[in-house]
Amino acid sequence: MSGARTPVGPSERGPAKQTVTISFAGFNRAWAAWIGDRLERRGHRVVYQRWDSPAEVPLVELLRDLTLAKGRILIVVSEWYFQLGPRTHDEWNAALREVVAPDPSRFAAVSVTNSTLPTATTVLGAVDLNNMGADEAERRVLERLDLPSDPLPEAAEGTRRGPRFPAAMPEVWGGVPRRNTRFTGREPLLNEAYHLLQGAEAGAGVVTLHGMSGVGKTQLAAEYVYRFGSEYDVVWWVNAEKRVTYRRRLAELAPQLGLTTGAEYGERLRAVRDSLRRGDPYARWLLILDGADEPDQIYDLVPTGPGHVLITSRNPEWSEHNSRLLEVPVYARDESVAFIRRRAPRLTEPEADQLAEALEDLPLLLDQTAGWLNDSDLSVQEYIALLDGGIDQDVVKVSADFPVAFQTAWSILLNKLRDTVPESVDLLRLCTFFAPGFIPVRLLKEMPHDQLPEQIAGLLNDPLLWNRAINQLRQYSVVRLESHEAAGDEAASSGESLYLHRMVHQIVHKDMPDEDRREFIDVVRRALAAADPRRPTDTRLWPGYAEIAPHLKYADVLQSDDPTVQRLVFNCLRYMYISGEYVAGIKLGERAMETWRALLGDTHPRIWELTHHYANLLRAVGDYERTEALERAAVDHLRQERGEHDLDHLRAVGGLAADLRGLARYDEALERSEWLLTAYRDLLGETDSRTLNAQNNVAVSLRLLGRYDEVLEIDRRMLEARRALLRGRHPWTLYSEIAYATDLRLLGRYTEAESIQAKSVREHRIVMGADHPETLRAEHNLALCQYRAGDRTRAGAMLAGVLERSERVLGENHPTTLSFAVSESCFAREHGDIDRAREVGEAVVARYEMLLAEGHPYLAGARANHALVLRSVGERQSAHAAVEQSLAEMTAAVGERHPWTLGCAVNASALRNLVGDPESAAELGHLTVVRATEMLGRVHPLTLSARIALAADLRGLREHQQAEKFEQEALEDLAATLGAQHVHTISARSRNRPFWDFEPYIT
Repeated sequence: MSGARTPVGPSERGPAKQTVTISFAGFNRAWAAWIGDRLERRGHRVVYQRWDSPAEVPLVELLRDLTLAKGRILIVVSEWYFQLGPRTHDEWNAALREVVAPDPSRFAAVSVTNSTLPTATTVLGAVDLNNMGADEAERRVLERLDLPSDPLPEAAEGTRRGPRFPAAMPEVWGGVPRRNTRFTGREPLLNEAYHLLQGAEAGAGVVTLHGMSGVGKTQLAAEYVYRFGSEYDVVWWVNAEKRVTYRRRLAELAPQLGLTTGAEYGERLRAVRDSLRRGDPYARWLLILDGADEPDQIYDLVPTGPGHVLITSRNPEWSEHNSRLLEVPVYARDESVAFIRRRAPRLTEPEADQLAEALEDLPLLLDQTAGWLNDSDLSVQEYIALLDGGIDQDVVKVSADFPVAFQTAWSILLNKLRDTVPESVDLLRLCTFFAPGFIPVRLLKEMPHDQLPEQIAGLLNDPLLWNRAINQLRQYSVVRLESHEAAGDEAASSGESLYLHRMVHQIVHKDMPDEDRREFIDVVRRALAAADPRRPTDTRLWPGYAEIAPHLKYADVLQSDDPTVQRLVFNCLRYMYISGEYVAGIKLGERAMETWRALLGDTHPRIWELTHHYANLLRAVGDYERTEALERAAVDHLRQERGEHDLDHLRAVGGLAADLRGLARYDEALERSEWLLTAYRDLLGETDSRTLNAQNNVAVSLRLLGRYDEVLEIDRRMLEARRALLRGRHPWTLYSEIAYATDLRLLGRYTEAESIQAKSVREHRIVMGADHPETLRAEHNLALCQYRAGDRTRAGAMLAGVLERSERVLGENHPTTLSFAVSESCFAREHGDIDRAREVGEAVVARYEMLLAEGHPYLAGARANHALVLRSVGERQSAHAAVEQSLAEMTAAVGERHPWTLGCAVNASALRNLVGDPESAAELGHLTVVRATEMLGRVHPLTLSARIALAADLRGLREHQQAEKFEQEALEDLAATLGAQHVHTISARSRNRPFWDFEPYIT
């Protein structure tokens, strides 16, 4: 007896520990998990048994198998438990009487439904868990199992977090579609997705449900949420078809997480991603990215952290982006049969099998077909005969993935809709002139309804008819009605946010009379034009343009001669340019140029306006030769037709000057910009935005010519004027802040520059978003300010981050990315990562050689930087040859007094010394100091570097007295200008020879 233990906490109501087998339908897994967790906390053993009811096995046998389990059997009673099979109530009543009634003590039950159940379920004695809190529900479960219900000690209660009480929603819940009450099967997929996510390491919990259209990926993801959502504190559903809508929807999570941010979604997005990464305030989060078919567009925005991400996609490339793939096939035949019989109870099991065979088990098609077939007098055999015979001669696959019968099945369904509620077909056809996916049908209701076709005006003006059409489409699963980020729950419930599957979209769009096509496309074009926010420069209105832009292609707006529709196209192009959506903008611009030239002629006024917007987008990606040809043609034609002072001509001149700057024809660009500024001042006055833009472009040309003092004053006046006339957060004002801070930095006023640029970075992130090209420019300039000021730790991290994001957002060959890469290579070289410096530097040179003509100063400067890498690895002769070539090319490109040429000369004198030519080095050094002093002033950082370098050259010639004098004077000026403890001053004091890094300007 010495080793015996007395049971803890005995109860007269039953043993302290029991084995309980919980039997539940998969639909009710959350209840089973919660009940099991409550029992296990009290020391009881729990066995989970997911109830399945294959039709071929008699129900009595299945129940008897259940009695083989040890201990008490607790059944989670709901309509789902009794629908599996499907089984009739009579079958269930008979089986319950035969198996349960003779030994009712083995069974217990809890009810989680208010639906009508088989009458014999009373033998289970189920206790109701509906409409109560967790504590009372737990007490009832324990009481039904004859177990003690004493409260657990606080310590025991807090040892771990279990599943949430199923009746309690997660603390944050948004955008999740309504639960599909006809969801069938998919148990292995649901369980595998669950185990993959739960078993993933922190930061790697990403699973992609991959499969063809119509296979049920979205429904599977929604069912996963409802089954396992109680284990999360945050569940957030995101439409991820487009990057811009994904960004906005994710940003909307910020206030739900209690994050304090500004109103701009760029700032909110950054805060949300950081919060999810840290798991603060919620570590248990689930993010669902629905319809993410383009991984390259959004993979960089997928949050990492302790939570989980579930993606639905047709694209298997997610496996290359830190995601586990889980293929979603068509239904297994037993799943198809069970689903059809739920959807169409009048069909027998053999009929359901025949229908599934004919429709190739595709869930979407099964859903739509079975829905109307259940209400039809048509037999399954007659319907299959229609499919086999066809009701028109054009029975083709919409896609290689789709069943051959799909179009024929849809023709049958459309006939059914047309016969019952013809307006539903009109609405459906209207929807196909929007992009597939979420359809902003509220735009139709918000547009002016005068002069609309009679049947459309009637539909839009009659709420009863509208709702009837919507409900008809919902009844047969043609559309889904659910919440959407652009509309919200209230709008969705009133039928203003519909989801149309792309497969259905294609079929309906194809099967449309020409007369309807002409009328309906005109309606949608007018709806989009009416929704135009009309101010593409206002960042607060960008979400409106982001919503409209995807639909332009499907409404074929370029074929419209309506001026309001054409104005919408211009505004969208302007939005795409300012917001950094260059690729999409170029595609739209290319299509517009081709279409409108054919529609309007080569010299129509609209063509010249289109040329301006299209050239801006091409110039933004560095295609200067193409834009120069476009703008020069515009300038020549408009000057000849309208005269020099026509506003369209002046705008074309400004574009041409920008092209010349891109082509490094800086003097010519400055000449045109100065002429343009005078013309605008005479026509419009000093404060017109076009005059200010012209003044800005004069400053850009002067900066490229190295005339930094002149530029600083112009940019200071520009910044003040834009702050006064526009607003502090207007894009042009923010642009001027970067320009002014850059000028200060180039003049060596690093502390002032950093102060202004740090503020500007914050404003850019708020207004533009973290990954906007202008935000990247702002961060890059801030990093260079920090670098020059001596804060190299922060600068290095920011330079690397900016380059990585620019490569992702803009591409490796974009001019902005290349300028960032130049800085990264120089930083890596200076801080000992010579392999990184060489890798990046060689890539930059190769890309510039591909993109720029020989003799371009950027190519010469990149080669000068690479020469310093070669020097660092000991390849002296190669380095010397490279730097001499760069010096010659830079001199030819921009002249011998340009700061870039002077910088190349500083490097060249060092390499001449290194290869044993000190006389030539000192001669070049003297000349460089004289020219730098004349061009930049005695105490400019580049002049100071040249003076320190010359002292070293003089020592190499053993002219120690003169070297000492030069060095001492330079050190005094360095200390006075940059500070005695600045890294450049300390380095010069240690007699480390200075070098110059070429920096390509982003214009």
